Amino acid sequence: MSTTEDVHNQVREGYAAIAREGGPRCGAQASCCCGEGDAAALAQAVGYSEEELAALPDGANLGLSCGNPVALASLRPGETVVDLGSGAGFDVFIAGRRVGAEGRAIGVDMTAEMLARARANTAAYRERAGLDNVEFRLGEIEHLPLADNSADVVISNCVINLSPDKAQVWCEVARVLRPGGRVAISDLALTRPLPASVRGMAEALVGCVAGAVLVEETQGMVERAGLADIRLEVKPGYVEQMTDLNDPLYRRIREALPDGAELSEYIVSLEVNARKPGGCCCSCC
Repeated sequence: MSTTEDVHNQVREGYAAIAREGGPRCGAQASCCCGEGDAAALAQAVGYSEEELAALPDGANLGLSCGNPVALASLRPGETVVDLGSGAGFDVFIAGRRVGAEGRAIGVDMTAEMLARARANTAAYRERAGLDNVEFRLGEIEHLPLADNSADVVISNCVINLSPDKAQVWCEVARVLRPGGRVAISDLALTRPLPASVRGMAEALVGCVAGAVLVEETQGMVERAGLADIRLEVKPGYVEQMTDLNDPLYRRIREALPDGAELSEYIVSLEVNARKPGGCCCSCC
């Protein structure tokens, strides 16, 4: 049976390879969103504009999105936003422009290679945006390197499903949010349990599929973390997009499903919005 550290190491190794290669190599190194050469097309399919993508530093978009949490968050100038599992800085750089010179965008990632890539992209961001308001911190999302009540918004894009302790992640989200702070997260989720043959695929874990949990399980964890005004919206179109891109990982997962079953009957993109009402109510805090 895999331990928490086993899972962390497996994910860290997988994403280190993606960072070194500059993007997922379909059929070799799986990721949440694979489709070599289709990173921009996939990002546009989940709601990012051509202007946002064109303004990014080269190499910031590694094709790892399954939604658009920056848009969900409705960021405002002057806010502090934290991105869980920030990778090469994709959402941090977009968020930084939204919060402006008086705001702050902080990315947290446990993979040193991803962090190095994001930090290397920062100079280009500063030059293009005319802003010095982003930073990247090394850390696990189960133990965020942030003070209590220090963030206005927490976002994440296809990352929480990778955590071996998702309940602890939601407790950490509640801890770092200021009272009234918001959560806007895109993640992969299940509408029914995956067959054991898929859950046992190592590449499916790094591809954010084997680690995904049922929609109602996510709802329960968010509630127990003490967050309120919870809104969950299922988006099956993401999996259909990956199928259209003929992604090898998703093709292998589909082949492992029962005859006649469709991927979208099991796996969906899930948008999670919530708010911290007062103090931290979570028993973990």
